Amino acid sequence: MMIKKLLIANRGEIALRVMRSARELGIKTVAVYSEADRQALHVRFADEAVCIGPPPSSESYLRMEKIIEAAKETNADGIHPGYGFLSENAAFAKAVINAGLIFVGPPPKAIEIMGSKLAAKSAASKFNVPLVPGTTEPISDISKAKKISKEIGYPILIKASAGGGGKGMRVVNDEEEFTEQMQRAVSEATSAFGDGSVFIEKYVTHPRHIEFQIFGDQQGNVVHLFERDCSIQRRHQKVIEEAPSSVLTPELRAKMGEAAVNVARSCGYYNAGTVEFILDENKNFYFLEMNTRLQVEHPVTEQITGIDLVKLQIKIAEGEKIPFRQEELKIHGHAVEVRVYAEDPANNFLPDIGRIFRIHPHFHRVSMNL
Repeated sequence: MMIKKLLIANRGEIALRVMRSARELGIKTVAVYSEADRQALHVRFADEAVCIGPPPSSESYLRMEKIIEAAKETNADGIHPGYGFLSENAAFAKAVINAGLIFVGPPPKAIEIMGSKLAAKSAASKFNVPLVPGTTEPISDISKAKKISKEIGYPILIKASAGGGGKGMRVVNDEEEFTEQMQRAVSEATSAFGDGSVFIEKYVTHPRHIEFQIFGDQQGNVVHLFERDCSIQRRHQKVIEEAPSSVLTPELRAKMGEAAVNVARSCGYYNAGTVEFILDENKNFYFLEMNTRLQVEHPVTEQITGIDLVKLQIKIAEGEKIPFRQEELKIHGHAVEVRVYAEDPANNFLPDIGRIFRIHPHFHRVSMNL
């Protein structure tokens, strides 16, 4: 089925990014917006726009039924979720498909499996993907958790099963601080995700965070489009993302790429996804999690491969096969993406908001005679 009109269930930069590729494919676009975003750029750029509610996202961008209603009202054929909001919500993907629309993303079952860190680890283990030593089931019994932690060896990491972005995550250096840190992790996970399930794994010191961009089609083909190095982070949020990584050898890249592809196969994945690994000091790598959507940092992969990932997403959603084989992909050059952080130094550098009045980037070009 071809997509002639695409609704983007998002706002801002990612909505514009999807619209640009859709327009280049000759596809009409529909924007949705809250009352606060009536004059936003993505609203003005789209061919059509529908207001879906008041400013709070819980009353607009997170209202599945309003988004699907807007798609039907405008005769859209498909919905692209962008990133954030409902992009990793299996119930939303199901609702879109049940409404007779094309969901430009992975199958609901894959979103569901990879949305739980424990379920994801269980699926990956069946394909012999390396995992960080730790528990395979949620744990709440503190004495039992202490015993397991002692067997693994400190330092350990307590992580929320349903978590992300560093929430519900605690590093524990010794047994004395275990009880307090576990209680905090469970409380934070319950507050942030409505799910207090936690698991324990070995804390890898001095790790590098390496993620692989994968793509699968509905015919069962899966490839990776190489890695992005996201090791420089602040509060567990990525600050600098680059591709390719400066620490991977071609042999290690091939092994990690194969593991990433196997993670995708483990849950019947298709469309765009990112498989995240941690790499220790001895170049051992371990599966961390999978993001079942397009990433903020996807442009660095586009820069080194020359492939428009959004166009590829749309074509795969329409049922097309991946138009290239793994061996045909090559890395060209090097790309870096840097995020701008707004923080208040007078308030312990906590995240803050405000208007950017001026940006003056400095680029220094180096001439080399080789």
